[in-house]
Amino acid sequence: MNTPRHRRRRLAGTSALALLITTAACSATDDEASVVVPSPDAKAAKLCRDLHARLPKKIDGLERTDPGPKSELTAGWGDPAIILRCGVERPPEMIDPAYAPKNGVKVNGVAWLLQKRDDGSYTFTTGARLAYVEVTLPQERTGDGLGPLTDFAAPIKETIPKGVA
Repeated sequence: MNTPRHRRRRLAGTSALALLITTAACSATDDEASVVVPSPDAKAAKLCRDLHARLPKKIDGLERTDPGPKSELTAGWGDPAIILRCGVERPPEMIDPAYAPKNGVKVNGVAWLLQKRDDGSYTFTTGARLAYVEVTLPQERTGDGLGPLTDFAAPIKETIPKGVA
């Protein structure tokens, strides 16, 4: 098929414009942390929205910088960000959610499963609560130990009741 030369240029220009718009849209949020938003059931989602309303403006001295996409199920502090996700699935490592596993910690009355990631970050997930809350500390934030978890304890105890999710 013989396509006129001016039509080919217009199509190439349109494709280039679409690529430029896509690139610009991505680069506008490149500095913002992004996370996968959990998909909890309605009961857990309500608890998570209650938690979101009580989360502090600062965690471990870091300003709140919520990740994208914006959601009442996620929050972040600092750069690199400490990330909180509420309503996550129960980690497979939690065989019995009412039992604090040997790789767990308890901070100010909140039990957490501790998981070290290959990239040097740590993920903590609450246990024995009606919704699972996950907090990820990037490697650059692990020097303060469990300090950031102390700031999460009060809002979690106030909004996510003990129980089995």
